[in-house]
Amino acid sequence: MDRISIERRRANMRRIRSEDTAPELIVRRLLRQLRVGYRLHVGDLPGRPDIVVRRRKVAIFVHGCFWHRHEGCARAFAPATRADWWKQKLDRNVERDARAREMLNNLGWRVCVMVVSRGW
Repeated sequence: MDRISIERRRANMRRIRSEDTAPELIVRRLLRQLRVGYRLHVGDLPGRPDIVVRRRKVAIFVHGCFWHRHEGCARAFAPATRADWWKQKLDRNVERDARAREMLNNLGWRVCVMVVSRGW
């Protein structure tokens, strides 16, 4: 059983952003300070990397622990409500991430995954 109401859970989930997250903004700020040119969310590359430095063929993914299930991460917990559905969903995310990294590597790109958890 969920600890909060369905309406509150729905509101929480709607607030989760896929672009312009705080960790992503930190990485972008650092790249700007280093005067590194980059593009955001490039759709013509596998996995649609969060940040792309084309000149150096570097694709950067900024991943949260919950959604991307980093191996050995204590913050990669599974929700108790609808556990089967969440397991399948999160397992698909991990598989999709691995495929995207492999395809980028095969295309000659260097892939950097920035692992970000709450309390970063």
